[in-house]
Amino acid sequence: MQTTTLSFDNMHNHGALFTNMLRARHETFIQKANWDLPQVDGMEYDQYDTPASRWIAVHEFGEVLAGVRLTPTTARCGIYTYMIRDAQRGLLDTIPTDLLYGEAPVASHIWESSRIFVSHKVPAKLRMRVQMNLINEMTISARELGASTVLGLIPENGPRWGRRVGLDIDVVGPVLNIEGDTSRCIQINLQSKLH
Repeated sequence: MQTTTLSFDNMHNHGALFTNMLRARHETFIQKANWDLPQVDGMEYDQYDTPASRWIAVHEFGEVLAGVRLTPTTARCGIYTYMIRDAQRGLLDTIPTDLLYGEAPVASHIWESSRIFVSHKVPAKLRMRVQMNLINEMTISARELGASTVLGLIPENGPRWGRRVGLDIDVVGPVLNIEGDTSRCIQINLQSKLH
Protein backbone atom coordinates (compact mmCIF):
# COMPACT_ATOMS: atom_id res chain seq x y z
CA MET A 1 0.00 0.00 0.00
CA GLN A 2 1.32 3.42 -1.00
CA THR A 3 0.24 6.96 -0.21
CA THR A 4 1.01 9.75 -2.68
CA THR A 5 0.42 13.49 -2.68
CA LEU A 6 -0.33 14.69 -6.19
CA SER A 7 -0.01 18.16 -7.64
CA PHE A 8 -0.13 19.55 -11.16
CA ASP A 9 3.69 19.66 -10.97
CA ASN A 10 4.18 15.97 -10.19
CA MET A 11 1.13 14.09 -11.49
CA HIS A 12 2.96 13.20 -14.73
CA ASN A 13 5.30 11.06 -12.60
CA HIS A 14 2.44 8.88 -11.33
CA GLY A 15 0.82 7.51 -14.49
CA ALA A 16 -2.96 7.20 -14.24
CA LEU A 17 -3.12 7.76 -10.45
CA PHE A 18 -4.86 11.15 -10.72
CA THR A 19 -7.51 9.94 -13.17
CA ASN A 20 -7.95 6.76 -11.12
CA MET A 21 -8.60 8.93 -8.07
CA LEU A 22 -11.23 10.94 -9.97
CA ARG A 23 -12.82 7.63 -11.01
CA ALA A 24 -12.82 6.46 -7.38
CA ARG A 25 -14.47 9.75 -6.40
CA HIS A 26 -17.09 9.16 -9.12
CA GLU A 27 -17.83 5.73 -7.71
CA THR A 28 -17.98 7.02 -4.13
CA PHE A 29 -19.90 10.26 -4.54
CA ILE A 30 -21.97 9.79 -7.70
CA GLN A 31 -22.61 6.05 -7.96
CA LYS A 32 -22.83 5.16 -4.25
CA ALA A 33 -23.96 8.42 -2.58
CA ASN A 34 -26.05 9.64 -5.54
CA TRP A 35 -24.67 13.19 -5.36
CA ASP A 36 -25.37 15.41 -8.36
CA LEU A 37 -21.83 16.42 -9.29
CA PRO A 38 -19.97 17.24 -12.52
CA GLN A 39 -18.67 14.16 -14.30
CA VAL A 40 -17.08 13.08 -17.55
CA ASP A 41 -15.76 9.71 -18.73
CA GLY A 42 -16.52 8.14 -15.34
CA MET A 43 -14.56 10.80 -13.42
CA GLU A 44 -15.97 13.22 -10.82
CA TYR A 45 -14.51 16.72 -10.64
CA ASP A 46 -15.47 20.24 -9.67
CA GLN A 47 -14.31 23.84 -9.77
CA TYR A 48 -11.85 23.24 -6.91
CA ASP A 49 -9.71 20.73 -8.82
CA THR A 50 -7.25 23.41 -9.94
CA PRO A 51 -3.44 23.76 -9.85
CA ALA A 52 -3.82 25.40 -6.41
CA SER A 53 -5.03 22.11 -4.89
CA ARG A 54 -3.22 18.93 -3.89
CA TRP A 55 -4.69 15.43 -3.86
CA ILE A 56 -3.70 12.61 -1.54
CA ALA A 57 -4.33 9.06 -2.71
CA VAL A 58 -3.90 5.80 -0.84
CA HIS A 59 -3.42 3.21 -3.56
CA GLU A 60 -2.32 -0.32 -4.26
CA PHE A 61 -1.63 -1.94 -7.64
CA GLY A 62 -3.22 1.00 -9.48
CA GLU A 63 -6.45 0.92 -7.44
CA VAL A 64 -7.26 3.99 -5.35
CA LEU A 65 -8.40 2.96 -1.87
CA ALA A 66 -8.91 6.43 -0.38
CA GLY A 67 -8.37 10.08 -1.14
CA VAL A 68 -8.72 13.67 -0.07
CA ARG A 69 -8.20 17.07 -1.69
CA LEU A 70 -6.37 19.95 0.00
CA THR A 71 -7.06 23.50 -1.19
CA PRO A 72 -5.57 26.70 0.23
CA THR A 73 -8.13 29.07 1.69
CA THR A 74 -6.40 31.81 -0.32
CA ALA A 75 -7.32 30.12 -3.64
CA ARG A 76 -9.31 32.01 -6.26
CA CYS A 77 -10.58 30.87 -9.64
CA GLY A 78 -13.13 33.22 -11.16
CA ILE A 79 -15.88 33.69 -8.57
CA TYR A 80 -14.81 30.59 -6.60
CA THR A 81 -12.43 30.31 -3.65
CA TYR A 82 -12.78 27.10 -1.62
CA MET A 83 -15.83 24.93 -0.99
CA ILE A 84 -16.70 25.87 2.61
CA ARG A 85 -16.29 29.60 1.99
CA ASP A 86 -18.23 29.45 -1.27
CA ALA A 87 -21.06 27.59 0.47
CA GLN A 88 -21.15 30.28 3.16
CA ARG A 89 -21.23 32.95 0.42
CA GLY A 90 -24.29 31.23 -1.14
CA LEU A 91 -22.51 30.05 -4.28
CA LEU A 92 -23.27 26.35 -3.75
CA ASP A 93 -26.92 25.37 -3.67
CA THR A 94 -26.34 21.92 -2.11
CA ILE A 95 -24.55 23.10 1.06
CA PRO A 96 -26.25 25.43 3.58
CA THR A 97 -24.79 28.90 4.11
CA ASP A 98 -24.81 28.53 7.93
CA LEU A 99 -22.20 25.75 7.98
CA LEU A 100 -19.71 27.70 10.16
CA TYR A 101 -20.17 29.46 13.49
CA GLY A 102 -18.01 32.34 12.22
CA GLU A 103 -16.77 33.77 8.95
CA ALA A 104 -14.86 31.40 6.65
CA PRO A 105 -11.15 32.16 7.03
CA VAL A 106 -8.79 33.27 4.28
CA ALA A 107 -5.18 32.79 5.38
CA SER A 108 -2.07 31.16 3.96
CA HIS A 109 -1.70 28.90 7.02
CA ILE A 110 -5.25 27.47 6.69
CA TRP A 111 -6.06 24.83 4.06
CA GLU A 112 -9.36 23.07 3.38
CA SER A 113 -9.75 19.32 3.09
CA SER A 114 -12.60 18.15 0.88
CA ARG A 115 -13.77 15.14 -1.11
CA ILE A 116 -12.42 12.78 1.56
CA PHE A 117 -13.38 9.17 0.93
CA VAL A 118 -12.49 5.55 1.56
CA SER A 119 -13.57 3.18 -1.19
CA HIS A 120 -16.39 0.79 -0.33
CA LYS A 121 -14.14 -1.94 -1.78
CA VAL A 122 -11.70 -1.66 1.14
CA PRO A 123 -12.32 -4.65 3.43
CA ALA A 124 -13.29 -3.88 7.05
CA LYS A 125 -10.03 -5.37 8.36
CA LEU A 126 -8.01 -2.84 6.29
CA ARG A 127 -10.18 0.28 6.70
CA MET A 128 -8.41 1.63 9.79
CA ARG A 129 -4.98 1.16 8.18
CA VAL A 130 -6.14 2.91 4.99
CA GLN A 131 -7.72 5.76 6.99
CA MET A 132 -4.58 6.19 9.09
CA ASN A 133 -2.37 6.30 5.97
CA LEU A 134 -4.65 8.93 4.44
CA ILE A 135 -4.77 11.11 7.58
CA ASN A 136 -1.02 10.79 8.15
CA GLU A 137 -0.17 11.84 4.58
CA MET A 138 -2.74 14.65 4.66
CA THR A 139 -1.17 15.97 7.88
CA ILE A 140 2.38 15.75 6.51
CA SER A 141 1.44 17.36 3.19
CA ALA A 142 -0.54 20.16 4.81
CA ARG A 143 2.39 21.00 7.11
CA GLU A 144 4.81 20.94 4.16
CA LEU A 145 2.50 23.39 2.36
CA GLY A 146 2.71 25.75 5.35
CA ALA A 147 -0.60 24.88 6.98
CA SER A 148 -1.04 24.97 10.73
CA THR A 149 -4.81 24.41 10.40
CA VAL A 150 -7.00 22.26 8.15
CA LEU A 151 -10.69 23.09 7.80
CA GLY A 152 -13.13 20.42 6.63
CA LEU A 153 -16.77 19.40 6.28
CA ILE A 154 -17.01 15.82 7.49
CA PRO A 155 -19.61 13.30 8.71
CA GLU A 156 -21.09 14.20 12.09
CA ASN A 157 -19.24 11.37 13.92
CA GLY A 158 -15.90 12.36 12.34
CA PRO A 159 -14.66 14.54 15.22
CA ARG A 160 -14.98 11.64 17.67
CA TRP A 161 -13.10 9.30 15.31
CA GLY A 162 -10.44 11.94 14.62
CA ARG A 163 -9.75 12.47 18.31
CA ARG A 164 -9.41 8.70 18.78
CA VAL A 165 -6.61 8.64 16.20
CA GLY A 166 -4.81 11.57 17.84
CA LEU A 167 -5.97 14.59 15.86
CA ASP A 168 -6.55 17.88 17.67
CA ILE A 169 -10.05 18.70 16.37
CA ASP A 170 -12.37 21.59 17.15
CA VAL A 171 -15.97 21.64 15.95
CA VAL A 172 -16.54 24.96 14.15
CA GLY A 173 -20.06 24.52 12.79
CA PRO A 174 -23.50 23.06 13.53
CA VAL A 175 -24.74 19.63 12.47
CA LEU A 176 -26.18 19.89 8.96
CA ASN A 177 -28.32 17.59 6.87
CA ILE A 178 -26.77 17.60 3.39
CA GLU A 179 -28.40 15.33 0.83
CA GLY A 180 -29.51 12.91 3.56
CA ASP A 181 -26.17 12.81 5.42
CA THR A 182 -25.41 14.59 8.70
CA SER A 183 -22.17 16.57 8.55
CA ARG A 184 -20.41 19.41 10.31
CA CYS A 185 -17.37 21.61 9.87
CA ILE A 186 -14.26 20.91 11.89
CA GLN A 187 -10.85 22.45 12.27
CA ILE A 188 -7.73 20.32 12.73
CA ASN A 189 -4.91 22.01 14.64
CA LEU A 190 -1.62 20.74 13.17
CA GLN A 191 0.63 22.57 15.63
CA SER A 192 -0.34 20.82 18.84
CA LYS A 193 0.82 17.31 18.00
CA LEU A 194 3.37 16.38 15.41
CA HIS A 195 3.00 12.86 14.03
